[in-house]
Amino acid sequence: MYDGRCRRLQAEEERALARSGRVPSLRFRVEARTVEFEDLVRGRMSFEGRKIGDFVILRSEGIAPYNFAVVIDDAGMEISHVIRGEDHLANTARQILLYRALGFPPPRFAHLSLILGPDRSPLSKRHGATAVSHFREAGYLPEALVNSLALLGWSSEDGEEVFSLPELVAKFSLGRISRGPAVFDREKLNWVNRTHLKGLPGDEALDRALPFLRRSGMNPDGIPRPRLRAALETVREEADTLVGLAERLRFFFDEGWTLTKEAEDLLAREESRRVVRALEEELRSVEEVTPENTRAVLSRLSRRAGVSGRGFFLPLRAILTGETRGPELEKVFVLLGKEKIMKRADSILQRIGPERSPESE
Repeated sequence: MYDGRCRRLQAEEERALARSGRVPSLRFRVEARTVEFEDLVRGRMSFEGRKIGDFVILRSEGIAPYNFAVVIDDAGMEISHVIRGEDHLANTARQILLYRALGFPPPRFAHLSLILGPDRSPLSKRHGATAVSHFREAGYLPEALVNSLALLGWSSEDGEEVFSLPELVAKFSLGRISRGPAVFDREKLNWVNRTHLKGLPGDEALDRALPFLRRSGMNPDGIPRPRLRAALETVREEADTLVGLAERLRFFFDEGWTLTKEAEDLLAREESRRVVRALEEELRSVEEVTPENTRAVLSRLSRRAGVSGRGFFLPLRAILTGETRGPELEKVFVLLGKEKIMKRADSILQRIGPERSPESE
C-alpha cells in the first residue's frame, strides 16, 4: 500500500522534484472512512479506507491504469452489472470511490469464486489447455461448453444439468451462485458434451462432424449423405466429442481401416482364420448385403466357420472394423456392404497368411 510520502508536498518540493527529472503520477486521495457495497453473491462487503491507500489514476507516462479506465468505460457504456472473479474484490472498493467522486451511479457487483483444478489449486495452464480455441479444436460443442461453465458454482432449482442456451438464460440467476469454489471436472464436461451431441438432429450432427473427419484424413466426398448419416448414428453413442466421433467413424472409410494390435493377434488364431475364409466364401454366394438378409448371412457364416458366440463375433468385428469392440455388428455389416467387407477379409488373409497353425503362434 502506498505510504503517502508525496501527499503533502510543498510547492517548492514539487518544483525540485520536477527539476531533477521526476515525472509525477496522479493519485486518488482516499479518506479514512469505510467503503461498503452489497455484493449480489457475497452479501454486504466492507473495506476500511485507511487500508486501501491513495491509488494511481494516471501513470507518469500518461496512461490511465485499470481501476480508473474501467470506471470511465463502464459508466460510458451504462453497464448495469459487473460479474467477475473474487480476486477483484479489493478493486471494487477503489472503483466505487471513483464512481462516487465522478458522480456516476455504480453498477451492481457480483464476485464469483475462482475455478479450481482437480488438485484444488487455482485453474491454470499446468492443468492443461484452457483457451476456448482448445476446446473448439478438441471437438466440444459451443453450447455444451457454455452449459458446463454455467454449472461451475451454479445450479438450477429443479436440479437439471443439461440446457439449451435459451433454457439456461431463462433459468440462470445470480442468487443461486455458490460462494464456495468450483472444481473444473473434465469428465463432467465430457458427459455434458456427449449429452448435447446425442441430442443433435442427424443432419446437424453430420455437418458438425465432417470438418473433423476431413482433418483426420478421411474423405467423405462422393459417399451418399444418407450412408454417412447412418454410419454416424451407429457410433454416436460411443463418442464424447466431435473428434471422438470422427475417430469412431474411421472404420467406415477404406483409408481409415487399420488393425489394432489386439485385433491382429486375435485374427492370427486358427479359429479366427476360419471365420475370415468362411466370410469370403459366404459373401461370394450373395448378391449384396441388406438389412433384410444380414441375419441369415451371419447365421450361415457361423455354421460355415464352425464357430459361434465370442469365437465368431469377436473376429468378425475385428475384420469389419479393425478393433475388437465397437458399434452394433449387424448395422456395421450392412453399412460396409459386400465389396468393402470382402476387400478387408482379403487384406487380412494376405497379412496373416492362410497356413499359419496354432502351434506357431
